[in-house]
Amino acid sequence: MSLEDQGFMVRALRLAENGRYSAHPNPCVGCVLVRQGNVVGEGFHLLAGQGHAEANALADAGTDARESIAYVTLEPCSFHGRTPSCARALIDAGVSKVVVAMLDPDVRNAGKGVQILKEAGIEVVTPFMQEAAQGLVEGHVSRHTKQRPFVRLKLAMTLDGKTALSNGESRWITSPESRADVQKLRASSAAIVTGVQTVIDDDPRLSVRSDELKVEHAQLCAGVGRPVYILDSGLRVPETVQLMSVPSTVVVTTSDKDAHLPVEVLRISARENRVDLKALLKELAAREHSEVLFECGPTLAGSLINQRLADEIVIYVAPRLIGNSGRSLLNLAEVGRMSDLAELSIEDIRVIGPDIKVTATVN
Repeated sequence: MSLEDQGFMVRALRLAENGRYSAHPNPCVGCVLVRQGNVVGEGFHLLAGQGHAEANALADAGTDARESIAYVTLEPCSFHGRTPSCARALIDAGVSKVVVAMLDPDVRNAGKGVQILKEAGIEVVTPFMQEAAQGLVEGHVSRHTKQRPFVRLKLAMTLDGKTALSNGESRWITSPESRADVQKLRASSAAIVTGVQTVIDDDPRLSVRSDELKVEHAQLCAGVGRPVYILDSGLRVPETVQLMSVPSTVVVTTSDKDAHLPVEVLRISARENRVDLKALLKELAAREHSEVLFECGPTLAGSLINQRLADEIVIYVAPRLIGNSGRSLLNLAEVGRMSDLAELSIEDIRVIGPDIKVTATVN
C-alpha cells in the first residue's frame, strides 16, 4: 500500500473521531470513497440507529461511488441490525475495492463482511493501519473479546497525593479546565460507575454538560444516555441525592433486602463483602457498555487496581498541598516487597490549565 493509501485511511480515522462521544453502544467508524485519486464521498457514524459511516459516505458520493475505492476503519457490517448491511450497500453501489483497517471482533460479523465483499468480486485489503484503528474502538474490542468493557479510572489529587480534607470536603481540588476535560472522559463512556460513599459525600450528578464539552455536536453528545451505576452493598444511598431523580441511575448491591428506591436495583454477587467487580463488568458488557468510566473514592479505586481491572488510569494533579491530615488517593492492599508494587506505564502527560494530566496503564 502507498503513502496515498495511508493518507486516505488517516482521513477516515479522523472522520471516525466524530462519533467518539455519541456512537455507543456502536463503535465509531469513518469511511472515505476515492475515485481516480479524488475523494468523492465521506462519512462517519454519529449516533446508534442512524446511518453507518459507509452508508453516509455513499450518500455523499451519489453515483460517483461506482468504481471507487472505499477506505473504512472497521470491517463493514454483514448483517441487518438497526440499519441495513454496509457490505451489501457497498456492493450495490458498485465499489471496486475496499481497504479495511481492521476486522470486526463482533461474532455477528467477524470476517463475514469481508467474505461477502470478496464473494461479490470486490478486492479487499485488510488489515491496514490496524493499530491506529484499534485505538478508536478499544471498548468495542474489549467487550467482544474479553466480555467486559474497557475500564477507565479517573482520579484527582493534590501534589502531595491527597483527594480531600480530613472532613471529606473535596470541591474543588482541580481547576475549571481539568473539570471541563473530564467532560470528554464522561462523554466517551457508555456508563459511569461510582461508590455510595462518593454519592453521600459529594452528591454528584455525574452528567455530561454540553456547555463544557467543547466538541462538535456537543449538545447531541450530552444527550446520549449514560446510566450511572452506584455500588452500594448495604443499600445506604439516601433517596434525597440528585442521582435518585435520574431514571437511568442503577443501584448495584449485594443485599437481598427490599430497596424501595425510585431507580433500578441490580443485585450482583459479593466478593469479600463488596460487589464483585468482575461479575459487575460482565453484566455491564451484557448491557452493551463498551467503555466505562469509574469516578469513585479510594476504596473502590484501590480494588480496581488491586484486581488489575483498570485498563487506563487518568490522574489530574493540582499544584496544591493539603498535608498529612488529608485523605489519600487510593486504598491499596499492603505489600511486603518492593517487587510487589503496582507498576504503571505512563502513556501521556500534558498540562491542563494549572494542573497536570497523567494517563497511564497498569502493567
